[in-house]
Amino acid sequence: MGILEGKKLVITGVLTDASLAYGVAEIALREGAHIVLTGAGRALSLTQRTARKLSAEIDVYEFDVTVGEHVESARESVRKSLGTVDGVLHAIGFAPASCLGDDFFGAPWEDVATAMHISTYSLKTLADAFVPLMPHGGSIVGLDFDNSQAWPAYNWMGVAKSALQSLSRYLARELGAQQIRCNLVAAGPVRTMAAKSIPGFALFEDTWDGRAPLGWDVNNAEPVARACCALLSDWFPATTGEVIHVDGGYHAVGA
Repeated sequence: MGILEGKKLVITGVLTDASLAYGVAEIALREGAHIVLTGAGRALSLTQRTARKLSAEIDVYEFDVTVGEHVESARESVRKSLGTVDGVLHAIGFAPASCLGDDFFGAPWEDVATAMHISTYSLKTLADAFVPLMPHGGSIVGLDFDNSQAWPAYNWMGVAKSALQSLSRYLARELGAQQIRCNLVAAGPVRTMAAKSIPGFALFEDTWDGRAPLGWDVNNAEPVARACCALLSDWFPATTGEVIHVDGGYHAVGA
């Protein structure tokens, strides 16, 4: 019996089979979960196409976190499909090009607001949508990139990730009485579609493996996916508001 046997999960952020969320979906199915995926906008068809690569027939529902009406429509679609929900994976992030790269001061507020809305506030939007389907408690897990330090080129997405960590703690506080946990997994760099859009990502790739005590493979998403599935399971019943680093230990050592 798998650690997610019988669990009902909502997984966001599957774009291609290189997506971190796809790795979570794969392992979740292997560990006995029932899952649905969500996608948004022009990427919805990509999510639907990628879902066909999974080992089971998976429903895909539209959920654009910037569209208020989708909170209720996605909830109702998931209610009809799964009934209740035991866990939700937040794998949503986006920043306009001006928010990344060499010019930190070049991003206008409108672009920063977009980055914060999609990359940070969306965690609360997922809670709005699916907490009503979690009457027996459960787990919300978000994918993160630790921004306790400033990174080259990451700029306003880094600020959004710092805010995401704070938001996760507040959600943990608010949802604890309902036995709903909220945690983040701070992943090391993995070659996904999202990562390739970050200017200077190669710099992370070039330095991470040599500095991480356990080493690091930028082509292997499985360690991150395993951690997410563990947090979505019942194996961390008293852990909430936490940031779990899955980065080979990079965060813990100096230069």
